[in-house]
Amino acid sequence: MRQMLAAIFLLLMNAAPVAEVVSRHLFILSGQSNMARLDPEDVFMPLLQAALPADQLIVIKDAQGGQPIQRWYQTLEPSVAVSGQPESRGPLYQQLLRKITAETGDLPAIDSVTFIWMQGERDAREGAGELYEDKLRGLIANLQADLGRDDIRLVIGRISDHGLDGPSSMDWHRVREAQMRVAESLPFAGWVDTDDLNDGLDANGKLRVDDLHLTEKGYRELGRRFATVAIRLLQRSNAESTDAQENRRPVVQN
Repeated sequence: MRQMLAAIFLLLMNAAPVAEVVSRHLFILSGQSNMARLDPEDVFMPLLQAALPADQLIVIKDAQGGQPIQRWYQTLEPSVAVSGQPESRGPLYQQLLRKITAETGDLPAIDSVTFIWMQGERDAREGAGELYEDKLRGLIANLQADLGRDDIRLVIGRISDHGLDGPSSMDWHRVREAQMRVAESLPFAGWVDTDDLNDGLDANGKLRVDDLHLTEKGYRELGRRFATVAIRLLQRSNAESTDAQENRRPVVQN
């Protein structure tokens, strides 16, 4: 009788549906006008949904045109970026954080956070390129502290070639170089090129060359590039996490 009950129990266990494990991935998009004009639902989100079909994706966008990075990270002098300083959090950063909290507060634990940043034109045009890297690192440090995690993935849209030959060319170069240095110095970060996305017809059919803003086609391509890098970073970090877990397993000798 006991053997029969045990067999029935095993059959029931094998027949029971296995609960699907759903990972939750948060994507935060922020910056100034070239981010504000990007429609995440056009290309960005469909690519994420195709790459992560079984997962829950939370996409939060908060961007405002013509804004310097000072509106996100407030500091007037170069310094080592230190998180935990309330006075360093600018009004647009606080607005973004409130939006994140409002949309994720009741959700279970988030498995990954990806921060996508498209900003810097205002700083380059106003001669603030020398301070840009410090402020960008401070912004990232604050986001890590406020979200309570140091594994935030970062994707930066490098500002285009619009101002490379203009009166603010030196600071335009400084901002671009700062964006690349930050992305290349962090373990799970990358940057995307936008130099070829601002040539073509605008929404009114007028030809633009090296424009400050991207073309309609350019914004769709920017969404594709953001999604491609974000997916690659997520897959790479997941692979490295799996490898680390495998390496921690005890070796069993027969």
